[in-house]
Amino acid sequence: MAVKSPHTTMVGVSAVRAIEGLLVPAGATRAELDDAELIAAVKRSDPGSREALYHRYKRRVYGLALRIVGPSDAEEVAQEAFIRIFRGLPKFRGDAALSTWIYRLAVNAALSHRTRRAGARLPTVDDPQADRTIEAQPAAEPVQGDAVLRARLERALVRLPTGYRTVIVLHDVEGLEHEEIASILSCHVGTSKSQLHKARARLREILAAEGITASALESG
Repeated sequence: MAVKSPHTTMVGVSAVRAIEGLLVPAGATRAELDDAELIAAVKRSDPGSREALYHRYKRRVYGLALRIVGPSDAEEVAQEAFIRIFRGLPKFRGDAALSTWIYRLAVNAALSHRTRRAGARLPTVDDPQADRTIEAQPAAEPVQGDAVLRARLERALVRLPTGYRTVIVLHDVEGLEHEEIASILSCHVGTSKSQLHKARARLREILAAEGITASALESG
């Protein structure tokens, strides 16, 4: 699924653009089977079909895992997500778009992993404060302004509770509509909108505490 530019952003257009490059690949450079044909090929066990599906979605699945569980566990969660994907594909009926279904399994794998690691109940989009935020990974900031901004935004995202972080990544970074997010998170569209509003407000608070304002982001 092509990544859409969000109609509104969490703190400004440049804020989203500063981080989305780490999550999503550039547009396809070669002709590909559409998802329906690829699903059929996997179900027939055609040679190379599973690898084709994996390569089509690996960046997006890994990106979601990275934002939800952090870099130390992202690879493990991505692998778990693909195990779920390939186990579930024989029963996939196409009630939702393949990309939406894959996002749902990836998010569920990430949240399940967080729960196992934290020893706490599963945080949901309705209860974002139930989460313990993950530790930011120390890293040297690049010298150039745009790269510094991206690093600071990443650290701010890490500090959001999981429920907030998940909805803001799905909408503002991945460019999904609220209907898709509601399907992925098994919530109402109104809940998705409400939680995105709260998530953006919390992110602005975190950035403001570091001296980063919306106007600074938009002019950066």
